[in-house]
Amino acid sequence: MWNKASAEVFPQERDNIPGCRFKMALEDVTHPDAPTALTSWSDTVHFANFMRKLAPPVPVPGYDSTARGSQLFTQIGCALCHTPFLTTGASARGEFNHKPVPLYSDLALHQMGQGLDDAVSQGNAGTDEFRTAPLWGVGQRLFFMHDGRAANLVDAMAAHASQGSEATQVVNAFRGMQSQQQQDLVNFLRSL
Repeated sequence: MWNKASAEVFPQERDNIPGCRFKMALEDVTHPDAPTALTSWSDTVHFANFMRKLAPPVPVPGYDSTARGSQLFTQIGCALCHTPFLTTGASARGEFNHKPVPLYSDLALHQMGQGLDDAVSQGNAGTDEFRTAPLWGVGQRLFFMHDGRAANLVDAMAAHASQGSEATQVVNAFRGMQSQQQQDLVNFLRSL
């Protein structure tokens, strides 16, 4: 059943393809009359709790090349948006209280220019504004960018440069490096 709540998340209704089976009921409903608190949670809450408890990706051991790449990452300005560590806030659970999190993101919205403009507005973000994607685990990915348009890390970095992008200067700095320095930076990213 299509309703206003699902239309906000999925603005285009699905086609009724014969043989395609899908559940008509929304999975984001809390069931207050359930026999236990655990069974009262919606699938969305269960998924969010699952994601909260996952351990962060573990970087591979460093080598000389990845150490040089880490320095270059900061030197050319990648770390201005892909901040290596953020710190958690106060938490009642001691293991999460004021802990460093190596996600390589500032979690802020940035103007990414015409080249990445996807004509999709989300909340108050313009069609060329994106929240900095965390880079932890980037070495394990097959596709890159918010929509998977880049097949490798060099293409992903190049896509950051376009008219109006905050990252154009950083991409130009990458392009101006010697090939071994570029490879060191890519090796560092693959190690995350």
